[in-house]
Amino acid sequence: MEEEIPTVRPTPDFNPNADAETIRKAVKGIGTDEAAIISVLANRTSDERQIIITKYQEMYSRDLLSDLKSELRGHFETVIVTLLTPLPLFLAKELHYAMTDADTKEKTIVEILCTRDNASIKTIKEAYHEYYDKTLEESIDGNTSGHFCSFLFSICSCYRNETPCDSETAKKIAKEIAQALYEAGEDKMAIDEKFIHIMTSCSFYLLRLGFEEYNDTKDRNFGDVIEAECSEDIKYSLMTFYLIIMNRAEFFAKELHEAMTGMGTRDKAIIRLVVSRSEIDLGNIKLEYQKLYDRTLVSELVGDISGDYKTVMVAIIRE
Repeated sequence: MEEEIPTVRPTPDFNPNADAETIRKAVKGIGTDEAAIISVLANRTSDERQIIITKYQEMYSRDLLSDLKSELRGHFETVIVTLLTPLPLFLAKELHYAMTDADTKEKTIVEILCTRDNASIKTIKEAYHEYYDKTLEESIDGNTSGHFCSFLFSICSCYRNETPCDSETAKKIAKEIAQALYEAGEDKMAIDEKFIHIMTSCSFYLLRLGFEEYNDTKDRNFGDVIEAECSEDIKYSLMTFYLIIMNRAEFFAKELHEAMTGMGTRDKAIIRLVVSRSEIDLGNIKLEYQKLYDRTLVSELVGDISGDYKTVMVAIIRE
C-alpha cells in the first residue's frame, strides 16, 4: 500500500495554553488578528483543536467557537468552524446534508463512507446519533432506497475484514475476489447484491488487488462490468467506490479539480475535502493533482478564492 502523506500532523511540544492565549489576544479588543488565528488552527490536528477549546474555556470562561464566530465572516468563518468541529461530527453533518438536501448528493455520501475504516465509521455513527437523536441507518433508510440503501447499510454495519495478511496470502485472496466478481457477473439476477457483499466485506487493500487481478485476467475491465451490468440505482455508487479503491488520491484530486473549475466554485466541497483529508492523505492528493493537471493544487486554488479564506486553505494544504 502507498504510504499516506498528511499535511497536518501532531504538533511537537504541543502547548494548548499558549495556543489559547494566542487566539484570545487575536480576538480581544478592536480588530481581529486573522493571521494569528490561522497560524494556530491550521497547524493543529483535530484532537489538538479540541484540547485548545477546553483550555480556552478553562482560562477565560468563554466559548472559543462563539468568540471566533462573532469576529469572522464568510468562507473564512466556515473553514475555522469546520476546523474546530470534531471530525466525526463534521462528517456526520455533511452526511445529513447530503441525504436531506433536495438533490441527494450520492457521491458525497459514498466519498465519506467508502474511504474510511470501520473504527472511523463507528465514530461518525456515534456523532450522528448524538447530534440528530436518530441513527445514521434510520436517516439512510428514510432518504435513500433500493440497492443504494442496501449498499450504505452494508458499509455502516462495519463488517469489513481489516485483518492484515502477508503478500502471498493477499495474492491468493485477490484471485478469489476476482473470480467471485466474475462469477457474480454471470448471474444477472443477483449481480448487485453479490457485488455489494464483496465490496463491503473485503479490505480496501485486498479489493484493489482483486480489481487489478480481474482487469489483468478477465476479458474486460471491472469498471466496464459495473457500467454495463449493474442496476441504475447502484451503478453510480459502485463505480465511484471502484475508482476510490483503484486510486484514492486520484479520485480526490479530480473531485477538487471539478469543485474549482466547474460552474462556480463549490466552496462547501473544497472545504470538506481539504479539511477532512488533511490529516490522512492530502499530501498524496497534492502529488496526484500536479501529475494530472500539470499545476499545483495551491496554484489552482488561489486563482479561485481570496482573502483570509485563501490564506487558511493554503496553510492547511501547504505549498
